[in-house]
Amino acid sequence: MKVRAPIAVTARASALAALVGAGLGAGALLTGLPVAATESVDAEALVQKNCTSCHGSEMYTREDRKIGSFSALETQVEACNTNLDTGMFPEEVKAVATLLNEEYYKFEQ
Repeated sequence: MKVRAPIAVTARASALAALVGAGLGAGALLTGLPVAATESVDAEALVQKNCTSCHGSEMYTREDRKIGSFSALETQVEACNTNLDTGMFPEEVKAVATLLNEEYYKFEQ
């Protein structure tokens, strides 16, 4: 009788084999992060794709803004990420919040 590994283990092994075969496995293995998380983040493109394409920049420039701190801004960006299922990694959420802060909010960090 042949014993099979659980599906999740097999899937992880296949994914790792694909990464190593593509020459990308070492970075993922050494950092413990997904390969995408180790690459540079284009916050401007993420803001355009996930933020201003939906509601424009008026959300950030109105007088009665709901966000009062950098921490609240990060929380809001993560809430949008979760609710809209944008798929941003944590470092992308941070980069988007940082860019929005630099461009519009000017909170101390």
